[in-house]
Amino acid sequence: MRHVIPAWIRIAALLLIIWGGTEFLIDSGDKLAIIEYPMLQLALAIVLLFLISAELIIAAFENILFKSLSDEAKERYMEAHEKRMQKYDLKRLYRKLAGTRPLSEEGELELDHNYDGIKELDNKLPPWWLYSFYASIIFAAGYMFYYHILDGASQEMEFEQEMAEARLEVEEYKKNAPDLVDAETVVLLTDAAELEQGAQIYQTNCMACHAADGGGGIGPNLTDEYWILGGGIKNVFHTVSEGGRSGKGMVAWKSTLKPSEIQQVSSYVLSLQGTTPANPKEAEGDLWTQE
Repeated sequence: MRHVIPAWIRIAALLLIIWGGTEFLIDSGDKLAIIEYPMLQLALAIVLLFLISAELIIAAFENILFKSLSDEAKERYMEAHEKRMQKYDLKRLYRKLAGTRPLSEEGELELDHNYDGIKELDNKLPPWWLYSFYASIIFAAGYMFYYHILDGASQEMEFEQEMAEARLEVEEYKKNAPDLVDAETVVLLTDAAELEQGAQIYQTNCMACHAADGGGGIGPNLTDEYWILGGGIKNVFHTVSEGGRSGKGMVAWKSTLKPSEIQQVSSYVLSLQGTTPANPKEAEGDLWTQE
C-alpha cells in the first residue's frame, strides 16, 4: 500500500492529521492554535522536516536492501511488487465500482434488438449507484422510524431549543460583561469598591447640580424619598443614561459614561437615601415606594 501512494501525499496527510490533533487538544478560544501560539508553527515545521527525512531514509534503506538481493530474489520481489500494484490499481478499482467491461467483451452484452444497425447492450447499473440507492432506502427507514414513530425532534423544535439555550447564554454573558448592562438588566451595587467608584464619578460630573452631599442645587435633592422620574435602580439608571425631562433637566450621560459607570453612579446616588445633607432642597416629584 505504501508504494501505491506517492510520498508527498503521505507526508501531507500525516502533517494534516498531526495539525488536526493539535487543534483538537489545544484550547485556543476562537482562534486557530497555530495562530494563537506561534511556537506551534515551528513545531509543525520540525515535524514536516522529520517526515521528509523519514521518507528519504526509508527509501534509501529499501534501495540498499534491494541491491543486496540475488538476481532470483530480485525477480521474486518484483513479481510480488507487480501483484501489489495490480491489487491497488486505481483504474481497476474504478472499473469495478463503475461496473464497466472492456470493449472486447461488449459482444457478450448484446441483446436481440437491432434498430437499423443500432445494437442495444445489457449494461447493468453501476455498483456505486446501486449501493447508494440501497443506503438511501436504509436511511429513509431509519428517518421515518425516528421522526414519525419515536417522535424525534423536528427542525422547529430544535430551533426553539437552540434559541432558548442562546438566550440563556446571552443573559449569562451580560452578567459577566458590565458594559452591556441596560435599564432592564441593571442591578443595585452594594460593594464598597463599586460605590467608591460611583462616588468619584458623582463628584466629577454630578456635584455641580446636586451638591457634594446630594442635597440638591440646580438639580433636585437626591437624599429624600421623592423622585421626579421614578426611584429605584432601573429608573435612576435610565434617567442618568437618557437624561431628564425634555427641554430641561439633566443631560443624557450615555455618550460620556460607560454603562458600568452609570450603574456605579446610580448605585451611589441611591446610597445617599436617608442621609442628612447640609442644605437640603425641598422635595420635588412624587413619593417613591418600591414595588
